[in-house]
Amino acid sequence: MSNLPVLARASALVIRQQKELLEVFTDFETKNRYAIQLPDGQTAFYAAETGGGAWAFITRSFLKARRPFTMDLLDPTGGMALRLERPWTWFFSELHVRDAQGQRLGMIDQRFAFLSRRFVILDPTGRELAQIHGPLWRPWTFRILQPDGQEVGRITKKWSGLLVEAFTDADTFGVEMSPGMDARLRPLVLAATFLIDFLYFEDRD
Repeated sequence: MSNLPVLARASALVIRQQKELLEVFTDFETKNRYAIQLPDGQTAFYAAETGGGAWAFITRSFLKARRPFTMDLLDPTGGMALRLERPWTWFFSELHVRDAQGQRLGMIDQRFAFLSRRFVILDPTGRELAQIHGPLWRPWTFRILQPDGQEVGRITKKWSGLLVEAFTDADTFGVEMSPGMDARLRPLVLAATFLIDFLYFEDRD
């Protein structure tokens, strides 16, 4: 994980979705793109869905938030940092995370829960590293809990303002990571933010 040193020391990240004009003014879905910044505004990574062609366009347009996708995270020089892969599933979603060399770092697995939204973060062997718990309704704050119940971070939806949201559903998230968060957990928490965006905000009217 030497190509991700920024995650080892970051206390927080700001993830801003970048909307294209075609999607702002029409119902056509274009490939999601994001800028990942440190709290001081410095860009740490860029993220974008990969793939193209007619089939990819149809998948995005009709399956929308249910679509499978591959997303690459690049550092500011264009070097690969992470690859996120969401396969097609009928019910609960999962997201697989790999490093720049293609080695598995773990996965985020959506689970059933009453009156809440729950995910389990697993390491490459399937061992639980943490859970993510979120409410069914606002405020959109997802707590990251270790197996012992200790909260080590949060993923929070940041509304961008009424005027902006009148024209676009572009989302901004804040990711807080405590100094004690396991280094293995950090890239997986970052990846989980994109899955949360797809699941709960992609089709928001």
